[in-house]
Amino acid sequence: MNVIAVDDEIFALNDLTEVLEECITDTKIVGFLKADEALDYARTNSIDIAFLDIEMDSISGLQLAAQLTQINEKTNIIFVTGYSEYALDAFSVYASGYILKPAEKKSVLKALSNLRYPIATINQPKLKVKTFSNFEVYVNGKPLHFPRAKSKELFAYLIHKNGTGCSLKELASVLYEDKEYTSSLQHQLQTIIATMMKALNNEGVGDVINKRYNHLSVDTSKIDCDYYKFLNGDKDAINSYTGEYMMNYSWGEFTIGYLDSKAFSE
Repeated sequence: MNVIAVDDEIFALNDLTEVLEECITDTKIVGFLKADEALDYARTNSIDIAFLDIEMDSISGLQLAAQLTQINEKTNIIFVTGYSEYALDAFSVYASGYILKPAEKKSVLKALSNLRYPIATINQPKLKVKTFSNFEVYVNGKPLHFPRAKSKELFAYLIHKNGTGCSLKELASVLYEDKEYTSSLQHQLQTIIATMMKALNNEGVGDVINKRYNHLSVDTSKIDCDYYKFLNGDKDAINSYTGEYMMNYSWGEFTIGYLDSKAFSE
């Protein structure tokens, strides 16, 4: 993916690229002080997103946007300017977004989520989780293998908790039901946790687990999950729900009533 930023003021350009690097990870942001250099770059590199200042000395951002889209009609244009009066002009050239200076992370992320030509790879989570019907986990499209069934169930329950921290005692009660929480059981649980972490770390997604003393949780921002999308009102996720949730695990049954009420109510 190619992303450029153009502003004829060095400090403004540096501030913008810094924010963009926080919002668009694993992608180099190429900054230009001169419009003609940006155009030269665009002629030899397919630009996916261009963040452009509007008021520049040599050429306006509106003119630059027109030339960039002549080179590649699917270049997403996002204007970054200190002047709100240009908004109508910006959208007349079919811009994807309009951000007032100084660019803030929240504004950039909003613009990225509404691109005219969406780019699937922008900060797309490597980890995809399916909870409707049976529980399955995928990393970059490939099934993630857990060596032990209990380690997979542990991860399933953490997903189910939706980022809420779980104590080790709670996890033991779910995985081993009515067994007394003895030192032996604690040892078994630690082994299961280690096995789960090894499976995740082997695929480079171990950072999805937040660990602190006596608690585990998942970082939901790093997970593409049908259940989370459902809770956020995503229509596709709601339509994909057919009355089955975490069918591998008995504790999942208690959530089905709630999901049914949301999915099938008139």
